[in-house]
Amino acid sequence: MNAVLALLLLAIVQAPAKKIDIVSVTGCLREQGNNWMLVAATEPVPSVANQAQAKEIPSEPPAGKNTFRLIGTFEFNLPSMKDHTVVIRGLFIKDKVSRINVTSAVEAVAVCAPGAPK
Repeated sequence: MNAVLALLLLAIVQAPAKKIDIVSVTGCLREQGNNWMLVAATEPVPSVANQAQAKEIPSEPPAGKNTFRLIGTFEFNLPSMKDHTVVIRGLFIKDKVSRINVTSAVEAVAVCAPGAPK
């Protein structure tokens, strides 16, 4: 019994931790019910949690095809950026509707890409 328990503990200790990547995405910020969504968004690219710098902020809205639900948004003034193109950075949680736990939000352009879902 002790050998089985020891092997079980060893397996638990050696189990790889599930890695959550920090990414940057750019898209149209929309409010849908009680959720903040990033629509017409670019593909997530590896990033750092810090705020995007001027050279990383697009001057035109990209025409992305992704949708992300934003979580952990209370400390960001998202209502002021509603229906604008924003650069979001955060922890990427891949799922049916992927989520981003926001670490920074920066307005890029005061409009969204034409055809961005409402």
